[in-house]
Parts: sequence; structure tokens; C-alpha cells
Amino acid sequence: METVELKVEGMDCQGCVKSVTRMLSGVPGVENVDVSLEEGRARVTYDPAKAGPTEFKRAVERAGYKAP
Repeated sequence: METVELKVEGMDCQGCVKSVTRMLSGVPGVENVDVSLEEGRARVTYDPAKAGPTEFKRAVERAGYKAP
């Protein structure tokens, strides 16, 4: 397992956190997701054989936020 931290822009409420968490949790290989509204970031623990940062950024964007 590996862990990566992504910056997430555009979140302004707990509903945003839930949306980002749900989308990231749906990526195959993701073991754990911790999204912080205060820090504007998402920490993802995952199996690198199944997924990686590119898939996580796409998931954040599908949720309607930016992951620069």
C-alpha cells in the first residue's frame, strides 16, 4: 500500500468533503480516504498495482472540484 496527498480546490462545506470522499473511495484499489476541508486536501491510501494519482485527480474532478 502507498499513500498520496492531493490538494483539492473548491471545497467549502462538509457536503463537499462527502462528495470527494465518495468519488475517491470508488476508485479500484483505494483502501482508505481522508479528506480535510480545513487543509484543502485528500489523503488516499491505495494499492499502486490498481490505481494512482492520475485516477484520483480524475475522481476529484468528476466530483466537481480541482486537484491541481
